[in-house]
Amino acid sequence: MIRTRDQALFAEGGTVVLRGNLCPDGAVLKQTAASPHLCEHTGPAYVFESYQQMHDTIDSMDLPIDKDTVLVMKGCGPKGAPGFAEWGHIPMPKVLLERGVSDCVRISDARMSGTSFGTVVLHVSPESNIGGPLAVVETGDLVTLSVAGRKLHLHVPEDEIRRRASLRKPAAPHYTRGYGKLFLDHVTQAHLGCDFDFLQLGDHTVTPVPATR
Repeated sequence: MIRTRDQALFAEGGTVVLRGNLCPDGAVLKQTAASPHLCEHTGPAYVFESYQQMHDTIDSMDLPIDKDTVLVMKGCGPKGAPGFAEWGHIPMPKVLLERGVSDCVRISDARMSGTSFGTVVLHVSPESNIGGPLAVVETGDLVTLSVAGRKLHLHVPEDEIRRRASLRKPAAPHYTRGYGKLFLDHVTQAHLGCDFDFLQLGDHTVTPVPATR
């Protein structure tokens, strides 16, 4: 059934693009799957430095978090995973579920299935693996999500963000040869489609190959 405009299920479209000092090139949130009370939210971050750390600790009953905590996961973007894996739907921690908390703000540079739900911010760009601001978020930092304002903001002074970034040590590449290296060298960020840069024309002129007899 196709509804009329005045009978729409939602006043706006399902997906919003966020901007801010935590995602200079954008991030994505499916607002129709988010909890309304979390769409304007500020809370302290709890950071997972990798998908594996999140996987191994998410159900720990001594995880130091509460209903206001913003879960942040790094290292899951096009280069970090590598491959932009569907890891963005961070499971709700068991310790919160047992307190009757069914949703919390979750942020990562990963993606997720279109059937997933919750207040989940995805596609943070540039990704943490290449030194995007997500890389410098520390547990305890305040983070604000404003869906109405289309904002994702890290409450850390710019000079402190730069200081942390200067101390960051790049992770060793997943691949040093073959297709894996080609992928890491040429894959673009989420806001550019996670495509190979050499497949994007942009402002470049393609020189025709002379015909041969």
